[in-house]
Amino acid sequence: MLCSYYRSVADVCRKLNLNRAQFNRYLNGTSKPSNHTLERICDFFGVEPSEIYLPREHFHQIVQVRPKQRGERAVYADHVARLQRQSNGKLDKYLGYYYEYYYSLSAPEKVLRGLVHIYTHGGAIYHERLERFPQHAPPDDTRKCKYVGAAFHLNNRIFMVDYEALSGNEIAQTILFTTSQSKVARLSGLMLGVSSGNQRTIACTRVVFEFLGKDIDTRAAMRLCGLFDPDDGQIDLAILKMIDNSARQDQPHFCTIPL
Repeated sequence: MLCSYYRSVADVCRKLNLNRAQFNRYLNGTSKPSNHTLERICDFFGVEPSEIYLPREHFHQIVQVRPKQRGERAVYADHVARLQRQSNGKLDKYLGYYYEYYYSLSAPEKVLRGLVHIYTHGGAIYHERLERFPQHAPPDDTRKCKYVGAAFHLNNRIFMVDYEALSGNEIAQTILFTTSQSKVARLSGLMLGVSSGNQRTIACTRVVFEFLGKDIDTRAAMRLCGLFDPDDGQIDLAILKMIDNSARQDQPHFCTIPL
C-alpha cells in the first residue's frame, strides 16, 4: 500500500538505496528487515515501526487519513538524500580537521580561529565547528559555541549548513571552493551567519579553512582557538589577506575567488 504512492517498487528501492530482491522479500513476508533498515523504511514512508506490523485493516485506517503528510515528508527527504548521494566519494579527501579563520561577526575588528571537523557517517558527510572566545580569559569566562550540520558537494563547491547546538538560536552557511590539488592545504570561501550581539546582525564574511590532518589532538588544537588582533602577529599574513573583507573594485558584489 505504501509503495502504491510511488511510481513503482523499483522507484522506492532506488530512493531508499535498498536491494530490490531483498525488498521484495520484505514485501512478501519471507524476511524481516533489521531494526536499522526498518527505521529507514518507516522514516521514508512517514510511519512508525510500531504501526507497520499492525493488522492490515488497522494499518490502512491509520495511513489513509494522512497521505498528504506522508507524501510531503517523502518529497523533502528525497531531495536531501539525493544531495547526499551526489556527494558520496567527492568529499573523501576533505575529511579531517581544520582551523577556520574569519573576522568575527560579533567583534568585527578581531579574527576568530575555530576548529572544524568534517567526517562521514552512514554514507553522508557531516561536520562540527567549535569556537571559543575570548582567547586568554579565565576558564569560567570563556564562552564556547558548537555548530553541527551537514556538508554537500555540488559543482566543485562545498556547501556546509549548520546550527548552534548549545543555544539553538542560529543557523549558518559556509560555501568553500574545492581544490584540484591531491593534498588539501587551505580552502577559501564565504560564511553567512548572525552576530551573537544583542542586535543579531546578519553578516557575510570571507573565510579560510586550514587543513590540520585526519587525526589530531583536539584539546591542544582548541587551546589555540579564540579571538585575535590581526596586528599581533599570531595569524599568518597570507590568511589575513584572504579573509580581508575590504571592498574590491573588480567585485560588484561581496564575493570571493577560489585559491
